[in-house]
Amino acid sequence: MKILLVHNAYRQPGGEDVVFEQERQMLERAGHSVTTYHRSNLEIDQHSPLERLALAPQVIWSPRTRREVAEILAREKPQLVHIHNTFIMVSPAIYSACREARVPVVQTLHNYRLLCPAATFFRDDRLCEECLDHSLWRSVLHACYHDSHAATSVVAVMLAAHRWGNTWAKGVDCFIALSEFSRRKFLEGGMAGEKVVVKPNFVYPDPGVGDGSGGHAIFIGRLTPEKRVLTLLLAWEKLHSRIPLLIVGTGPQHVMLETYAKQAGLSGVFFLGQLPREEGIAQLKRARFLVFTSEWYENFPVTIAEAFACGVPVICSRLGAMPEIVADGRTGLHFTPGDSEDLAQKVEWAWTHPEQMTAMGKEARKEYENKYTAEKNYPMLMEIYQRAISSYEQRVTGSRQN
Repeated sequence: MKILLVHNAYRQPGGEDVVFEQERQMLERAGHSVTTYHRSNLEIDQHSPLERLALAPQVIWSPRTRREVAEILAREKPQLVHIHNTFIMVSPAIYSACREARVPVVQTLHNYRLLCPAATFFRDDRLCEECLDHSLWRSVLHACYHDSHAATSVVAVMLAAHRWGNTWAKGVDCFIALSEFSRRKFLEGGMAGEKVVVKPNFVYPDPGVGDGSGGHAIFIGRLTPEKRVLTLLLAWEKLHSRIPLLIVGTGPQHVMLETYAKQAGLSGVFFLGQLPREEGIAQLKRARFLVFTSEWYENFPVTIAEAFACGVPVICSRLGAMPEIVADGRTGLHFTPGDSEDLAQKVEWAWTHPEQMTAMGKEARKEYENKYTAEKNYPMLMEIYQRAISSYEQRVTGSRQN
């Protein structure tokens, strides 16, 4: 099969980039002909402040994307286009090019951007579903995107315009949600149930089982408000045992969090910054357990799948898709979101019950082998592709008959 993969990378690398690359490699290993159209929001840095203002309309519709993708479709003639992210530089203009070329489209819903301009249902340090329950203009009122009324207005207008034009309803034949929780949210937002299927993320290559020899706990992720790393530090202040903690990742809260840890005397907490993925995996394999404190509706954190692959149990907040992925008492432990006392108790128990946690790690590894390998994921992706192609053909046949 000839496939065009499309992805718009954010400024800071994350799980979406990992999934895009892993699926590309998986498809090529299976013998498919894969072409990519890849943009990055780092392109914005090439423009002056005045030129950046001129980019605002391109968030809604990028003539460059429309032209470049149309050329690729005409030249490569793919049988299917799989879109991962279009925000900011790709823009929804891509759907028009695909419709004109008469190519079926699949889109992975990595976050909640189509329902929430901030993409997270999170603002002012708490969950917020006002855009889902009321209207997108609530986001403008609260300046949810980058704390800017102007920037949020651009995103809200983009979403409103393309909702009004039925861009996603007409332009996407099948959506991939990463969890049942995520699928339910998108159905609440008005998506047609028959168009949204669940396929989890996966980990390739298999990193192998770790041994926990490092004698530490680990956090891996962006240091942003919704990840709630401060809750993690507050829990570490309450521990009776001295448990080394590695924090891997960076983000806008990095300096604040590191300063807080120093002022609180948390000498066993080490900020390692952004590591190459291989080094992060190496540290994960040596950890006793992973702590995942996020307080937004995570779709399917790649980090948790990686922990399972390494045979590392996960302590996570009881929120969103995480209880769906991590079985409490079997592959890890749950704590009440935002409750540093509860988290401290779970961490203390995990540290003082190594045999039970080792058993959970073995169960986590089984979960990976049963659900989250490339071998398990590939047939699921192929079934989705065939479903999209069939749906497109039925739609085209129906429109011709009418």
